[in-house]
Amino acid sequence: MKIILANPRGFCAGVNMAIESLERALELFGTPLYVFHEIVHNRPVVERFRKRGVVFVDGMDEIPEGATVLYSAHGVAPAIRAAAAERRLQAIDATCPLVTKVHLEAVRFAREGYTIILIGHEGHDEVLGTTGEAPEHIRLVQDEGEVERLDVAADARLAYLTQTTLSVDDAEVIIAALKRRFPQIVGPSRDDICYATQNRQEAVKELVPEADAVIVLGSQNSSNSMRLAELARASGKPAYLVDGIDEIPEGTFTGSETVLITAGASAPEEVVDECVRRLQEQYGATVETRVVREEHVSFPLPRELRVLS
Repeated sequence: MKIILANPRGFCAGVNMAIESLERALELFGTPLYVFHEIVHNRPVVERFRKRGVVFVDGMDEIPEGATVLYSAHGVAPAIRAAAAERRLQAIDATCPLVTKVHLEAVRFAREGYTIILIGHEGHDEVLGTTGEAPEHIRLVQDEGEVERLDVAADARLAYLTQTTLSVDDAEVIIAALKRRFPQIVGPSRDDICYATQNRQEAVKELVPEADAVIVLGSQNSSNSMRLAELARASGKPAYLVDGIDEIPEGTFTGSETVLITAGASAPEEVVDECVRRLQEQYGATVETRVVREEHVSFPLPRELRVLS
């Protein structure tokens, strides 16, 4: 077996910041410490923090008054911030700055009277947060068909935004459909899909022709990890989206394959290391790391934690 290890892979700057924020908050405040939604969409990461006393909640009414809450990397709606203030919670905002950028664009477009077409996945934490910034102005579309079914006034001022973790190719198709149907539509000054999502997709696209199969380390509720597996399958290659190597059924590999391994932006490097080690032990796999693009992005800790540091 030959392993091609895609680079970049795994944690992005936003995930690094969110996890470092939770680590620092644990040092400063101890437990119980509350996090609104999962800190990142990765089961091993969430379970590790849960074992240390972090409580993940889906409603602000689950948090006792006066407690400390940390907002996840996916961002929250203004209504959540208001509920935190009402309960006198000490809030730490670990929203990824690239998600914050989309929130600010939504606020600006709404203020200027635009109807905003948000391209994203219904129910995703990030989409809920962005929609909450201007609920009366935002319409969600998930595919070309929904673009065709949009019912908007002929003279409406239209703008589009996208969830940061979408497939670049899928988003381009939907944006093209919007522009065909609504030539007057405007978009953000810079692409909303985050650099890490684009880079990990680019690496899979470039390397998948050399592989017989693809392993994507990441959780099923991770949008960017799902897109990596979909990209591989679109190239005609079997792809396994798993939290760890144990989830791949026995007998999947014969030992003669070339296997491309990558990881979604919320998957920790230790699960990649474990996957590589097991394939080396079972099949004597050799490893070749391939760098498709360099990444040198970092984000500071939230202001609330910098003040206390």
